[in-house]
Formats: sequence, structure tokens, C-alpha cells
Amino acid sequence: MSVFDPTETGLAARSEGQSWLERIPIAYWVVGLVLLIMPALAGDFMLFQIFGWTFILGLIALGLMFLGGYGGMVSLAQMSIAGVGGYMVAIFGVSAIDTISLGWPWYVAIPIALVIAMLFGTLTGWLAVRTEGIYTIMITLAIAAAFFYFARQNYVMFNGFSGFNGVLPPMLFGVDWRGPAAFYYLTLFWAALGYLVVLYISRAPFGLALQGVRDNPRRMSALGYNVTAHRVAAYTFASLLAAIGGILLTWQSAQISPGTAGIGPAIDILVIAVIGGMRHPVGPFIGAFIYVILKTYAIDALVTLGLSGERFQLLIGIAFLVIVFWSPDGIIGLWDRLRENRKRDPLTGRGGEGP
Repeated sequence: MSVFDPTETGLAARSEGQSWLERIPIAYWVVGLVLLIMPALAGDFMLFQIFGWTFILGLIALGLMFLGGYGGMVSLAQMSIAGVGGYMVAIFGVSAIDTISLGWPWYVAIPIALVIAMLFGTLTGWLAVRTEGIYTIMITLAIAAAFFYFARQNYVMFNGFSGFNGVLPPMLFGVDWRGPAAFYYLTLFWAALGYLVVLYISRAPFGLALQGVRDNPRRMSALGYNVTAHRVAAYTFASLLAAIGGILLTWQSAQISPGTAGIGPAIDILVIAVIGGMRHPVGPFIGAFIYVILKTYAIDALVTLGLSGERFQLLIGIAFLVIVFWSPDGIIGLWDRLRENRKRDPLTGRGGEGP
């Protein structure tokens, strides 16, 4: 039997002859089109609260997915980094607390906020990469707790327990970016950009090297790669995603306080990433959508069942346990398993096209 397969060669040639646009599956185009026309289909509450919040939390969790999925590192400091970004915009920009806020223009305040948040995330990574496993989780949790209590007790810079209110997005091109449709497109843009950048980096030399570091750091070090530098750089990039999400989250609620970056929200980001799946960049957004739906409607569901609305976290916990029990890889892993089962022969149990 000849090794040369003209059928496979022809398919490969046709694939190479296609542009990158032609290689995108039809389903992706359909999802993209639906998201673009969503303001014509959904109300203001769905656009601003459900989808806007989903894109923001998904963007913050995307950084955690990048660290965990491609770098093998789990950080509970992502929400703290997002909080730093939100606080810095309020401090250097405009807010209702004019005795603390400097009132600088947005094109100065936002870059400064991003840089400071990235430096904070880089420092966190520099400390965390020297540990492994549960110790990495514990040190990032300690950093998150330290930032929460520091912001809560500092009234000179962070205004203590109250934080900042009246933090609004700038008026660009005469558009009120806090309007439901405008804010929806604003968050959609940054979520889509973050998704595409992560997808690109995962296939770029840096991303491939990071995955090699995840799988076998000793071998990568022997090949001449700086393992520590790659891991710290991954934290820096994840911090950028979290900082952008933190600024958007501050604009959505028009305020930032210590509770925004507390221990609970830090764990929620981990739950979101795990529910959606840590193997693909779309996972955090799936997990964020499920989380937002439960968070928004869980209280009403519990009250309807005659239970206390204060136990809304119970439904989120049950959903998390059910999904992880049936699929440790989250919704993405569950979807992959369903696709494999559909391809299996019902008689032999084998997959594929071969005998």
C-alpha cells in the first residue's frame, strides 16, 4: 500500500489555498452576526447588565484561562489586578470624590491605570512563579486578601470602605458609552479583541514555548528557554486583560470599592474559568454567561420555590459542582465529549471512519 494519499494531499492543498477568512467555520460567522445585531433583538437590561457584565467577567477570567490553560498556573489575584485598574482610573481620572481624584484627562489616566495594574500583576507573577501547585494558589490568595484589606483601611488614596463613585467613561465622538447599546458594543469589542489576541498568542512562538514550559519546564530550560521569564511574562499579559476588564467593570457600575476586588469575587473568577473550561479562550465567556444568569435570576428562583433569596450562592455552587462532576474540563470538555460520542459506532463503540 502506498504511503502517498492523493485525497489527503488534495485536501491539504485546498486548505493552504484558502484565505484565513475562508477557514473560519460557518458557526463562528453566525455567532458573530448574532452578537453584532443583538441590540436590535434584546432590551436595555439584557444588553447592559447581562451581556455587558458577561463580556467583562469573561475578559478578566480570560487572563486566568491563559495562565492556567497555557501556562499551568492558577492565580486568584486576577480580580485584585482588575481592582487596581479600576481604582487607578478613579484616582487619576474624574470621580465624585474630587478631593482625591486628580481629574486628569482619560487619555492620560487610562494608560497610567493599565501600566500600574500590569506592574502589580507582574510583581505578583514574579512572586508566584517561585512556587508550584497549592502554594501558588495560596500566595496569590494572600496577595488578593492583602490588597482588599489595604484598600479598605486606606482613606488617603483609596477612600476606605466607600471607595469612589461617579466614575464614568469619557464622552468620545459624542457618544454616551454608558448607554445600553453603546456599552454593549464597547465591552463586545474588548472581549472579542482579547479573545483573538489570546488565540493568536497561543499559536505564536511565545505561546508554544509557554505550553512547553507548562508540560516540561526542565526540558525547556535545557533547550535554552528562560522558564521564569516566560511565566512572569504570562502574568503580565494576563494582568493587561484583567486591567481592561476592571476599568470596564468600574464604568459599568460607576463606582469602585474594596468589595469589588474582595475574596469572594476573586474566587468567582476561578469558578467562571473552570465552569467554561480552561482549554480554549471561549470557555471563560461561556462560564461568565452562566454565572451572570445564575447571579441575576437565582434570587427570584429561590423566592419562587419558597426559599430565602439570600441563599442565591447555593444555586451557583450546585451548578459548579454538577458541571465539574460531569466534565472536569467544563462546558468545553462536555461539548467535546458529546461530539466524540456522536461519532462513535453504536455497535462497536469505536470512533473514526476506519473499520
